[in-house]
Amino acid sequence: MPIRLATDVPTLLMRKEAFEKAGLTREAIDGWLNLTADEFAVEGELIAIGPVHDDEGLQSLINAFEEKGLVYFDDFFEMSGNWPGWLNLVAVASRAAKGSQGS
Repeated sequence: MPIRLATDVPTLLMRKEAFEKAGLTREAIDGWLNLTADEFAVEGELIAIGPVHDDEGLQSLINAFEEKGLVYFDDFFEMSGNWPGWLNLVAVASRAAKGSQGS
């Protein structure tokens, strides 16, 4: 099922494979952002973290991801949440084969 994205604050989207490879856990993410149950979603091969209301926490989390060797855009990226409320965006993982990017 597609993950609905917030229109007014950012959401981090991450490949599940990258999340697991980096040894990340939901508890670790909570340490940076103190998320509610609805602010961490896994759907197939996609993880959505947010909406994120803490700008400093978001930047800290992005820095931590990069320190763990994750690459912005290839492994994760931030959807800004900067679009009008009349536009509904949802996210789903690509059905491309594991490890292939850009398809």
